[in-house]
Amino acid sequence: MDAVKRFIRNEIVLCVAFVLAVISAFVIHPDKSYFAYIDYRTLSILLALMITMAGLQRLHVFRQIGELLVAKMSSIRGVTLILIALCFFSAMFITNDVALLTFVPFSIVTLSISGRKDLYIIVIVLETIAANLGSMLTPLGNPQNLYLYSIAGMSLGAFIKLMLPYSVVALAMLVIATVIRVKSAPVVLTEKSVYERKSRDKKLIAMYVFTFLVSILVVARVLDYRIGLLIVALLAFIFDRRVLRKPDYSLLFTFIFLFIFIGNIKRIPELSGALSQLVKVNEVGVSIGLSQVISNVPAAILCSGFTDQIDKLIIGTNLGGLGTLIASMASLISFKQYSYIDGSDSKKYMIVFTAFNIIFLAVMCALYLLM
Repeated sequence: MDAVKRFIRNEIVLCVAFVLAVISAFVIHPDKSYFAYIDYRTLSILLALMITMAGLQRLHVFRQIGELLVAKMSSIRGVTLILIALCFFSAMFITNDVALLTFVPFSIVTLSISGRKDLYIIVIVLETIAANLGSMLTPLGNPQNLYLYSIAGMSLGAFIKLMLPYSVVALAMLVIATVIRVKSAPVVLTEKSVYERKSRDKKLIAMYVFTFLVSILVVARVLDYRIGLLIVALLAFIFDRRVLRKPDYSLLFTFIFLFIFIGNIKRIPELSGALSQLVKVNEVGVSIGLSQVISNVPAAILCSGFTDQIDKLIIGTNLGGLGTLIASMASLISFKQYSYIDGSDSKKYMIVFTAFNIIFLAVMCALYLLM
């Protein structure tokens, strides 16, 4: 019983999606149309990317890059700027989840050996915002971008052009916030990890760089998604089978259950009509609002079923990742990492997190209204 409660607590979005899919199935009984609900392209790309990122993360590639950059800084402000920049820029390519899983623990260690534990909260909060806002620039950055980009049929260049103004302003705000909140002081980082890579590890890194390039070709619609997934899965199965246990399969099932729920709702005229009218009133506003209570991935899937203004949903669900702790599920990763620290103050963390998220969200919304 405890295991069930723990599973529900850890996978609440998956459980809600499952319940919604089951309830909708009592109204629209399962038939052949169910197979047409699912966006297999998005799921294939997502799985290929998760396998690739899990492999590179297990080999400590991202952390090693972070250590090399941080070691070049001589002030705590410089170190902090690098840590936040790592989350912002890496999230564009390795997803916001992986960026936070990699660099938040690394930041905790770095600040600890620097004797600046007082900066834990502000740095982790800004890293979380950086990962969520950095990830919005590319389809690879987060799951909802990958899904919306897939169904929008837009080019990679058009997607980046759409989100570029928000990314530029977000980066400027992060730099300003860091300069204001972190006073410059000298710092010496004496501890350093030693990475002695065997020949096999070097070959695996090369393999995962290749599978990442394959994933980009699929995203850019140069390579068929079925071929891309087959290449990635086969290489991983043959040369690094353990990594196949690492991907977040619960996220894939969350997508599937939500696809079923939305597909069934669209076949109920009364509900479909009402939701369509609601979403079309203001796609950006509705998707931001929904993200605050159900997170931006489910909000993207839900809203996409009732409007063809996908570009507005891309903006809305990306901006909607700001706000509450569950607006972006990636935010929970950094909160959990902080909560593991001895002497952590969850109440203070939530106050700082909410205050900064509201400020960033307000500026992003103002930018949207001005454009």
